[in-house]
Amino acid sequence: MTGLRARARRAGELRLPPALMRLGAGQLGRRVLDPDLPWETQRQRLDRIARSSPLPRGTTVTRRELGGVPAEVVAAGRAPAEAVAAGRALAGRTVVHFHGGGYCVGSAGTARAWAAHLSARAACPVVVAEYRLAPEHPHPAALDDARAVMRALLDDVAPGSVVVSGDSAGGGLALALVLARRDAGQEPPAGCILLSPWLDLGADRYSLAGPAGRDVLLRPRWLQACATAYADPARWADPLVSPLLAALAGLPPLLIQAGSDELLAPDAERLAASASAAGVDVTYTRWPRMWHDFALQPGLLAAADSALAQAAWFVDTVTGA
Repeated sequence: MTGLRARARRAGELRLPPALMRLGAGQLGRRVLDPDLPWETQRQRLDRIARSSPLPRGTTVTRRELGGVPAEVVAAGRAPAEAVAAGRALAGRTVVHFHGGGYCVGSAGTARAWAAHLSARAACPVVVAEYRLAPEHPHPAALDDARAVMRALLDDVAPGSVVVSGDSAGGGLALALVLARRDAGQEPPAGCILLSPWLDLGADRYSLAGPAGRDVLLRPRWLQACATAYADPARWADPLVSPLLAALAGLPPLLIQAGSDELLAPDAERLAASASAAGVDVTYTRWPRMWHDFALQPGLLAAADSALAQAAWFVDTVTGA
């Protein structure tokens, strides 16, 4: 799989058959997201794979600190790369993204390719935060870091020009951040993008015979290990830990994307139904035969390209571009 990604990097873009991508996702699930491996081993292996992901030509990746939290500012295409590289204020609209990894693994590099492609399509910088990971830093460390990033970002831009996003556990973190701002009476961001979000840490994943058996990337035992590392089980019902359990009225527009074959598909579906019933503007799309976090593979997978185009449309729409 790594060799194929290297070829894609040289070619700029190389669409691969879904069956081949599914095989690669299965290998990642078995060799990396293994609860019997130490967390640090999982992190190192995942980072090595992430480094091989192809980026659009002309992408710039700049390291910054926002509110004391390390982050990557990714710019491509018509995004204001010069301003980002110079460390000046992020002018215009901005996407701030929180990577996945069960709150225990992953880094900005995990979502770098998606961020670069979205930056190129939406003509804006994408900030990918390096929030602290469990078990060394359990809840609320990640949420505290997300809040700090948002506060620092809003020194440069207005909330209405910011779209918050996240994939997998990062999707749960993104939604928890939006809920925390709402509950504090703070102005919401323009919208929130949730890719294959993990939203209920206490849900019984073993009982999901359909999605549990079809998801080639995630397994219930790994998710359970991550949930336990992130927060004491007594806190799993806290809406800022499991935001699916929150009251959802008053949220900004949501874009929710998931694959039909993923273990977390029920979270996406339940959120879409509950948020819509609460009067939230919701766009929910489920891609058939796709696995967890498939959307992070734009340039390689046609379904991910479709999901990315929808994300760019959402950013344009909610920021009034």
